[in-house]
Amino acid sequence: MRIACFDCFSGISGDMTLAALVSAGWPAAELESLPARLGLTGVEVVVSEARRGPFAATRVEVRIEDPQPHRHLHHIRAILDAADLPAAARTRAHAAFRRLAEAEAEVHGSTVEKVHFHEVGAADALVDVAGAMLGLESLGIERVHATPPVLGRGSVQSGHGRIPVPAPAAVLLLRGAPVSLGDIEAELTTPTGAALLATVVERWEPPPPFTLERVGTGAGARDLEDQPNVLRVMIGSTTAAAAAGGLRRRRVAVLETALDDDNPQFVAALIPRLLEAGALDAMVVPSVMKKGRPGLWLVVIAGVADAGSLARQLLAETSSLGVRVREDDRYELERESAEVETAFGRVTLKVATLPDGARRAVPEFESVRAAAERAGRPLREVAEAAIGAWRRGNGSGP
Repeated sequence: MRIACFDCFSGISGDMTLAALVSAGWPAAELESLPARLGLTGVEVVVSEARRGPFAATRVEVRIEDPQPHRHLHHIRAILDAADLPAAARTRAHAAFRRLAEAEAEVHGSTVEKVHFHEVGAADALVDVAGAMLGLESLGIERVHATPPVLGRGSVQSGHGRIPVPAPAAVLLLRGAPVSLGDIEAELTTPTGAALLATVVERWEPPPPFTLERVGTGAGARDLEDQPNVLRVMIGSTTAAAAAGGLRRRRVAVLETALDDDNPQFVAALIPRLLEAGALDAMVVPSVMKKGRPGLWLVVIAGVADAGSLARQLLAETSSLGVRVREDDRYELERESAEVETAFGRVTLKVATLPDGARRAVPEFESVRAAAERAGRPLREVAEAAIGAWRRGNGSGP
């Protein structure tokens, strides 16, 4: 398994992340082509060399030439949906922007659909977020670890005037994560950097032993007096045993609530919204409540850092008066996404590696449904074609 470890001793921002990934081997040309792939005009990505303290580093700047409109979350969603991005990168970018919008909405007492992104019409943020997810995908990164990010101190000028550091949105995004304020009076971890970490880091702990293959060094915009303003990313492969399909153990949050006075159709419609908001899984179980009333038991599994925002969503969008939350460990199979070409078009599959090293593929339902609707064929026929194409491509029979 290929992993990346972000060393956030001087914080993290979107441009530092892009620069570190380029320094680690992501082709600069792929990043420079990203504005066009996102459909952005008057936006240019410039990659250069820089020095921060004793470090030779890579610098990435997103230059905005044309005036950019104010963009809300639905504008961002539309841009990402139409962009030329791999499916996994697009999904992660959606999740990061959802987190950013939720944090900004909480800071301003608004809603995710009403807040707008300030960074020159979100062009900066679009390149940073989509670029980071594309870079991880291009480098084949399957799991991300990070050291506790240093947030910084003091205050900084923003679109809302002078605000304290760390920025309120960055603080909310990193709830549940280990952090340090540090001794530097500067904004070291930006909201975009915090959103990236909150989206891609599975566990806030050192990685297992791995073979170090590449090191990337990304420069921040400023040259700090007290320490090098860089983000390092270390990329490598885990041990052979882990790569062969060893189980991984992960800390998750389990949210539960019982509903006996809610419309079951409304609760069912909430499930995809919870998954879009970052839940790892969600389910509704019929149950018998007090006094023999029929009810629903709603269970959500999520990363620990997402528990608070998902609990608020449950309380806002159901009739629940309280949500129980606990932390559990769960063992997981290693998994990755794959795409195959079928007679009905491209289909995405989820491929799991079993403990004995064998692999098991299951077509993603939404991908199957889209292909089936385009071709006018039954779902089962498309799913079977996808499995057959995957098996042929992996030497697993006809």
